[in-house]
Amino acid sequence: MTRLFEDSEIPLAPGAVVLREFASGEELLPLIEAIAVAAPFRHLVTPGGHTMSVAMTNCGRLGWTSDRKGYRYSPLDPETGLAWPAMPEAFTRLAREAAERAGFPGFAPEACLINRYAIGAKLTLHQDRDENNYDHPIVSVSLGVPAVFQFGGTKRTDPLKRVTLYHGDVVVWGGEARLAYHGIQPLKEATHPLTGACRLNLTFRKAG
Repeated sequence: MTRLFEDSEIPLAPGAVVLREFASGEELLPLIEAIAVAAPFRHLVTPGGHTMSVAMTNCGRLGWTSDRKGYRYSPLDPETGLAWPAMPEAFTRLAREAAERAGFPGFAPEACLINRYAIGAKLTLHQDRDENNYDHPIVSVSLGVPAVFQFGGTKRTDPLKRVTLYHGDVVVWGGEARLAYHGIQPLKEATHPLTGACRLNLTFRKAG
């Protein structure tokens, strides 16, 4: 892969870093396609009754889901009643290596939430609080169309840093940054040779 950036790492906060071009989309995209055949992308409904603009699916022992009853992890896909597709070894390896690079060795994700952003889709500021243990980091992989990532502090009103994430970039946050507010601004119109007019995001978590 030809490197586009001189700086391979961009610190966001103590415990949080962007790893530029750390992932290979050529390896990951066929695996995402296979997962989506078994567990199709869907637009979840929030507890407040809003339909999310981002389409989602999961792989791994647990999958994140949402409906009017609340946010939670489940071993079964609520649409099919079947277990989520197994997490590919390439996913596990990438998450472990990215976490170690960021200073969090021994990361063993059991859930991978896969988000698909169409043009205009967004993810509002939020904390990842549905996991039972905050000792483990979050590893987030960007593929396809660029997106503006917002990263703040542990209060919603804390100042935000904004950084454009490109294909292959990985963000890792843990430690004192584990409960930082973060989100994605509305995706701007663009295309990528591997994903077309969309962005894919893999978010790895230790959920149980």
